Amino acid sequence: MKLGSLFELIILAAIWGASFIFMRVAAPEFGPVPLIGIRVALAALVLLPVFLMRRPLALLFENKRHMLFVGVFNSALPFCLFAYATLYLSAGVTAVINATVSILTAMIAYVWLKESLSVSRLMGLLVGIGGVVALVFSVDAFEQRSASWALVAGLSASFSYGVSACYIKRNMQGVDSLTLSLASLIGAAIVMLPFVIWLWPAQMPSGVSWANAVVLAALCTGAAYILYFRLIAELGSSQATSVTLLIPLFGMMWGVVLLDEVVTLYMVAASLVIILGTGLTSGALNPKSLLKVLRASNKP
Repeated sequence: MKLGSLFELIILAAIWGASFIFMRVAAPEFGPVPLIGIRVALAALVLLPVFLMRRPLALLFENKRHMLFVGVFNSALPFCLFAYATLYLSAGVTAVINATVSILTAMIAYVWLKESLSVSRLMGLLVGIGGVVALVFSVDAFEQRSASWALVAGLSASFSYGVSACYIKRNMQGVDSLTLSLASLIGAAIVMLPFVIWLWPAQMPSGVSWANAVVLAALCTGAAYILYFRLIAELGSSQATSVTLLIPLFGMMWGVVLLDEVVTLYMVAASLVIILGTGLTSGALNPKSLLKVLRASNKP
């Protein structure tokens, strides 16, 4: 990987890790659904000019039924669930939960698409599940009902991403990622519009919350997607998706630096276990390579 691409990968992880900060600040005043309605609508407006420079507008209207499904399960539903989770969990913990997407996607693909599980992916699943259990104990979810529901919401969001990924693989092979992302954002905005109107807060959110909502949409969704497409073109999808290993680390870091969140050693340990499981499941980490590194480090 070139140094420039590695730098862009780190920048993307930092941006997506910060998205949990912006949701945590803005969600209490907006409410999860109105906030995400703003996010998907503004992000679509950011992506639209980029799309029109590369693709004909008519391409957006092909496979409308499929695009609507992906809009719900890849944008509207998981974004709302994560926004809800940030009401009761720290941004760092929520970012770590996001790392379970690869683990849950592999489980869904095994059941739905009948994909085989290699030894490496099976190891990743078991390690990742262990990390999730440890994370549950690290936030005292059994003692705090609100934290319990927030954890369920976050894991449900990751599950929703997994359903969407498997649906795309089964029904939308050949659709490029830019078209897919923009169409899903537009579909999400259309589906969410009546709920946004219904649940709009009685008191207008503050300027700070509005600023966080706009940055969440423009930077963490619209601009981040553009950078992600660039990385896919340069590195390929497998290397580009390794960004998921870095997002939790940045999520926790931003939480500590910007919101004075507390990160315990137990939380860090649980997070590292989940990240390890994610790396093994997604293929970003190879057990054989890890063994070689460990053997080399043990040599005098």
